[in-house]
Amino acid sequence: MKCCVVSLFPDLVAQVAEHGVIGRAAERGLLELTFENPRDYADDVHRTVDDRPYGGGPGMVMKYEPAAAAIRAARARLPEGSPVVCLTPQGQVFDQSTARRYAELPGLVLLAGRYEGIDERLMSAVDEELSLGDFVLSGGEIAAMAVIDAVTRLLPGVLGDAESAVQDSFMAGLLDHPHYTRPEDVAGQKVPSVLLSGDHAQIARWRYKQALGRSFLRRPELISKLELDREQQALLDEFLKESGKET
Repeated sequence: MKCCVVSLFPDLVAQVAEHGVIGRAAERGLLELTFENPRDYADDVHRTVDDRPYGGGPGMVMKYEPAAAAIRAARARLPEGSPVVCLTPQGQVFDQSTARRYAELPGLVLLAGRYEGIDERLMSAVDEELSLGDFVLSGGEIAAMAVIDAVTRLLPGVLGDAESAVQDSFMAGLLDHPHYTRPEDVAGQKVPSVLLSGDHAQIARWRYKQALGRSFLRRPELISKLELDREQQALLDEFLKESGKET
């Protein structure tokens, strides 16, 4: 995938491609990460990219002209069909289904806002607005890094075991099941016996039951979206009975 980030602080975002899974993806050419800095398109000696807001108020606003030129340059780097996504608190909340959709695209332009916001007229050059949640960051760079990480790990060949991505939280609309590794006993806390049984069908059933139960207790809105069938409801009821949390 080709991804170009429009940012006033490209070095901050570049770090996401220097470490771990995403770094290895970049090294192998599975992710191509480039940048456009609006400062490079400012037409004054001070390379000004912000100005005071019309109507008054605190803070500064990202100027239209430098950012628009940077977006045009970013579009030119990427294949046709690569959307421009603005990272902003006003956007739709980013989730796993959006990450899956982005992973199927040929490219992605991520616009990282700064200051009090960007000139609203830039929205004419934006295809989507995206948010990490109901909180405010100092800029869109951290959000851009999160999107790059979430999308890149879904690209074919990025993870050593393709099943790792399939079994991640939210891939089936649920939270992930619990995980255990050696030692078998930690201060009296033992690994569930089913995981030691070698019965893969029972292990899969237990894991799915735990995913259902965790989601019900921690993120009930996920369960409400699923419209559980009889088998899923039976597993959830079994989990709640075993955990003493019957409703």
